[in-house]
Amino acid sequence: MIKLAINVDHVATLRQARGINEPDPVLAAGICELAGASGIVVHLREDRRHIQDRDVQLLRQTVKTKLNLEMATSEEIIGIALAIKPDMVTLVPEKRAELTTEGGLDVVGQQKKIAKAIAQFAKAGIPVSLFIDPDLDQIKAARQAGATIVEIHTGRYCNTRTETEQNREFGLLATASEAACELNLKVNAGHGLNYINVGRVAGLEALDELSIGHAIMARAMMVGLDRAVREMLDIIYKANKR
Repeated sequence: MIKLAINVDHVATLRQARGINEPDPVLAAGICELAGASGIVVHLREDRRHIQDRDVQLLRQTVKTKLNLEMATSEEIIGIALAIKPDMVTLVPEKRAELTTEGGLDVVGQQKKIAKAIAQFAKAGIPVSLFIDPDLDQIKAARQAGATIVEIHTGRYCNTRTETEQNREFGLLATASEAACELNLKVNAGHGLNYINVGRVAGLEALDELSIGHAIMARAMMVGLDRAVREMLDIIYKANKR
């Protein structure tokens, strides 16, 4: 069955809005794990707009499933990741003005830089995933750069407005995930997935894991975090049973 990793960045976003100590993303991560999550995801940005260094340190000590650290190919952040040793890292593009990650890495255009970062993590025994668009050239470049995992960007699929657009974007996701699997890459997917659009993606056989954050945290404000996680897991489970 496809696994669910939960991003707790937005818990930290709410905390940072007031500059106080709550809500605590570390506590939220524990609740997510108890509710059935298979992993916890956080993005340590260069601008530290939500997750802070201390959060990552505490999560490394407390996460019982798998800690996935999202990050840019910044020497500072690479150094922190090598010191903390998460269970895996996901390299993502990062722009200071963006509200959230806007697209996948350009592995084709930055293959040398990305390969260097992957080699550093490989030496430390840390698996690397690359967050990429559902593009065959990017998938091939990811494999050539030394990645063992790719996370397919589902944003365009989630943002479609018509059935025709959604079908086209879903077809790209399906083709990309199958192509990555054929290259012996583990295939994850995420970005923009919610309780309405996740079912179709969760049914893709090539996928190993979905990464979801905002939708679960938004739902948690209405029904509680434990229930929000369990509801998402139920949708994913039913999609896998079809």
